[in-house]
Amino acid sequence: MSIATPPGTETVADLLKRLGDVPPSRVRMVPTPGTATEKDVVRIHDREDRLFELVDGVLVEKGMGFHESRFAMFLGSYLIDFLRQHKLGTILGADGMMRLFPGLVRIPDVAFISWERFSKSDHERAAIPTVAPDLVVEILSKSNTRKEMERKLDEYFRAGVRLAWYVDPKARTVRVYTARHDFTTLTIDDHLDGGDVLPGFRLAIAEWFAEVEQTGS
Repeated sequence: MSIATPPGTETVADLLKRLGDVPPSRVRMVPTPGTATEKDVVRIHDREDRLFELVDGVLVEKGMGFHESRFAMFLGSYLIDFLRQHKLGTILGADGMMRLFPGLVRIPDVAFISWERFSKSDHERAAIPTVAPDLVVEILSKSNTRKEMERKLDEYFRAGVRLAWYVDPKARTVRVYTARHDFTTLTIDDHLDGGDVLPGFRLAIAEWFAEVEQTGS
């Protein structure tokens, strides 16, 4: 049986490097790397309740755990509360698949899509619509690599994303990107600001982190 791999890929090491040095445990071998499609993304999600992004015909499992999920959920709740008062668009959670380019499916941990962009999608009710969010949020986990997240940044901003928040729970920082190489690193003493994307949205990072880290004791 022949193996179809992305162009320029001769070894497993080549494949992992191309994907951003992701751990081998996150790369699905069936379907064969290089042959996977969006149908596989949807099928596996429906049958196995697992999330895979589609990159160069390869299924790469989304790296997220219990702790990261809490950060995403609490941030999403703040954004939802804000959007109840300001009818600017809609929020997607950590299973919101989107086609950034043909053959490229990404699943940010949280995403905001303005009504202007959402309503213009010809496939807004499809399992994987073609749409570029205005805001993407990635909660960094242990399995995320620097190169993987840099590749995602490249793709996000090429697709038309206007704002990206990279949250590092371990370092207790949020890196705010307004362009691919234009960013500010915020700490626990700062506030997240929606800027031109979510005008009026402001969240104390300390408040958000405290909510996530509470144990009920």
